[in-house]
Amino acid sequence: MQNRQQKRQSKIVTFSGIDGAGKSTQIQSLQRGLEEAGLHVELVAFWEDVARLKRIREGVGHSIFKGDKGVGSPSAPINRRDKNVRSSPMTVVRVVLYFIDAISTWCAVRKALRTNADFVICDRYIYDEMANLSLRNPLLRAYVRLLLKLVPKPDISYLLDADPKHARARKPEYPLDFLAFNRQSYLNLSKMVDRMIVVSALPVDEVKRIVLQNAFSLFQIESAGVCEDGEPRILVG
Repeated sequence: MQNRQQKRQSKIVTFSGIDGAGKSTQIQSLQRGLEEAGLHVELVAFWEDVARLKRIREGVGHSIFKGDKGVGSPSAPINRRDKNVRSSPMTVVRVVLYFIDAISTWCAVRKALRTNADFVICDRYIYDEMANLSLRNPLLRAYVRLLLKLVPKPDISYLLDADPKHARARKPEYPLDFLAFNRQSYLNLSKMVDRMIVVSALPVDEVKRIVLQNAFSLFQIESAGVCEDGEPRILVG
């Protein structure tokens, strides 16, 4: 169990990536591994705890742009029409919404930190909204830099890279051309964000190892081999 005699500073870890990159799987794995090591973990889910004006967002995508609702699956693909709608008016709307979400991100993360959690894990972050913007535009890059100053700076940000075709096969919601655009935006964003680790499209277990190893290093916790069930055996220093 963790030695709590000496107070540790809470660590913030975020996960980002295109839809279908495997974020939920890696978040669950990390949370389980940290809790088994005796660490207190708080989860901040972007769409549940951070995003604002959700009804308006969902309504616009469904009623105006005629997109589907819900979450796509290989057996039941859908066609969403929201963040993939590209136009100047929608960019202006996103600029306003993302500023509101940045303030909400600050509040949600600070609230989680007040629980004295060892780790605050963010399931998506403001980065996932920034990646919907065309970061080749100098004005939008300046806007992104402003938002980066407003939100708490994570100790580690994982960008789970993925091949758009494979990601869409796992989670068929958005057109392939948008996923390709989105992936490139994430890679461009990784050059602007401190402490962002780009994890290549590797086998799931290998990604788990990378995620766990880097997170544990924040508290000088290291993996000591692998258990029979394939999960890392954790030693707490």
